[in-house]
Amino acid sequence: MCQLLAMNCNVPTDIVFSFTGFAHRGGRTDTHHDGWGIAFFEGAGVRHFVDHQAAIASPIAELIKQYPIKSLNVIAHIRKATQGQVALENCHPFVRELWGRYWVFAHNGDLKDFTPVLDGPFRPVGNTDSERAFCFLLQQLRERFGDQMPAMPALRAAIRDLVHVIARHGTFNMMLSDGTAMFAHCSTKLCYVVRRYPFTQACLADEDLSVDFSQVTTPNDRVAIIVTTPLTTNETWTEFAPGELKVFVDGWPLSE
Repeated sequence: MCQLLAMNCNVPTDIVFSFTGFAHRGGRTDTHHDGWGIAFFEGAGVRHFVDHQAAIASPIAELIKQYPIKSLNVIAHIRKATQGQVALENCHPFVRELWGRYWVFAHNGDLKDFTPVLDGPFRPVGNTDSERAFCFLLQQLRERFGDQMPAMPALRAAIRDLVHVIARHGTFNMMLSDGTAMFAHCSTKLCYVVRRYPFTQACLADEDLSVDFSQVTTPNDRVAIIVTTPLTTNETWTEFAPGELKVFVDGWPLSE
């Protein structure tokens, strides 16, 4: 199945280091070679890059490795197709508008017999179970709350209910963000690390590359990295429990 990567932080930060290791799993250190994508929130806008080529062979992926785009929230995905052909329209992450803001979504897993009735603005362009799940999520949120985005406690509770409904159909590891918070749900495998002061050196697991974060950060910076499997060999990663939904704001998981 696919792999997921997300970043949530309290100051605009680039994801070059983490994405470099992650992209190697798209055809070099792992077999996720059926496309990839990444989305960066910048203010009210989103920079969105997808490619049906393997991340390890994609010139666009090389651009992302070299171009330090700074963002508070980033979602990336490398694809190993289970439903839907290898095509640009089936590459994650997917982007839609709700409540006057962009939402970005990516999924790792395989949903069986998941055929919700979708109408209005929330209909899939491609033919993946993942895009159907995203459209279902947004359609249900719109039906529950109408034109007004709810406060975080109500939104979190609604998303928790909906991901549990979807997860009855199979594996549903997912990332979802509106640019202010990062929602991450684990069916089988997700983990995270929070990088904060005092910063230390980190070493990638998939590439002979390390960075001393104390040289490129300030004492006030805080960055949460959420990923399918740990990206580094010398940091302490916290595993999600199966069925757990976490919400990250300003580089930190919110308490219940």
